[in-house]
Amino acid sequence: MPVISHRGAQMPPSPIRKLVPFAEAAKKRGTKVFHLNIGQPDIETPHSILQAVKDADIKVLEYSHSAGFESYRKKLVEYYKRNNIEINHNQVIVTTGGSEAIAFAIQSCMDPGDEIIIPEPFYANYNGFAVSAEVRVVPIPSTIEENFALPPIEAFEKAITPRTKAIMICNPNNPTGYLYSKEELEVLREICLKHDLFLFSDEAYREFCYDGRKHISALTLEGLEENVILMDTISKRYSACGGRIGAFVTKNQQVLDAAMKFAQARLSPPSFAQILGEAAVDLPADYFDEVHAEYNSRRDLLVKRLQAMEGVTCPMPGGAFYAMAKLPVENSDKFCQWLLEEFSHNGATVMMAPGSGFYASTGKGNNEVRLAYVLNLEDINAAMDCLEAALKAYKN
Repeated sequence: MPVISHRGAQMPPSPIRKLVPFAEAAKKRGTKVFHLNIGQPDIETPHSILQAVKDADIKVLEYSHSAGFESYRKKLVEYYKRNNIEINHNQVIVTTGGSEAIAFAIQSCMDPGDEIIIPEPFYANYNGFAVSAEVRVVPIPSTIEENFALPPIEAFEKAITPRTKAIMICNPNNPTGYLYSKEELEVLREICLKHDLFLFSDEAYREFCYDGRKHISALTLEGLEENVILMDTISKRYSACGGRIGAFVTKNQQVLDAAMKFAQARLSPPSFAQILGEAAVDLPADYFDEVHAEYNSRRDLLVKRLQAMEGVTCPMPGGAFYAMAKLPVENSDKFCQWLLEEFSHNGATVMMAPGSGFYASTGKGNNEVRLAYVLNLEDINAAMDCLEAALKAYKN
């Protein structure tokens, strides 16, 4: 019998999706499942951008340029300029989701055996893309007790070796919701310049910053222009996860040239979704006001309910739409599976992402979960009722 590849065997399962069969079985039993496990918003995708796709007068659905439609890339230049990021359209490659932008960054800048430093917990798929490129992830732990703030510069210095090629951040962070400050980004700038490292910056949640704080892009850090690769997506910004359109942005021409070869190998990004993305740039300036306010309310409710539960720790997220919580359980993987297999409260249960899947360090996150506050306030309240009852039942 043929044997699968080493890469295939090493690829980690998604902590976000691995419990799906248990959720499906629960639904077949008639149990309502509140999905807090995945960043799939229930906010409606803007009608106007869906209409732009419907109105497209296309006789032949051709390949686009491998870098994406020029018209869309020029629109993205306008979008980034509104966010204080000065680029030109030739510094953008449109990707098939933010996921492909991450893959292009790793493949273009790193060789098998190279090392990438990532503060943990981190978006689980970073691990998967690193494994597929045979790159080693070196985690730097941040802790729930410190609200998942950027680890001190000494921790980075200790982790750097001759094989270190890059640092990866997600800002605001998935899974923690942590929003990096200007001071923290300056620390990363100093490290990258000192050790000649790339800085991969995943900025998918740029619009979702709370408490009056503003997002600062890594591409605005002075003197770091040649080091930064920005990875982006429309998925969360416009509640268009199924569109699968992202962006790979850098001012480093060598990196752009390398990434274009990978872009050419996959031919082109999806055409209809590029039309949608282009229309999204022209949404009214106040589009995010209502969306932002809704997520802010959801955040406040979710964290308030969690913090009121006995034995639960949950720092207040500064951005994105995720929260990490420490639960009074020994193994959150088992607890999350139990919720779906054996528990219901008023005919419902809650699905969360076990925390261990967001860590590279063995044994970390075993009593943590990630919750995505992507449901309406009524559903969040009902989901928290389920969780509160479940923790009491599980304890017994």
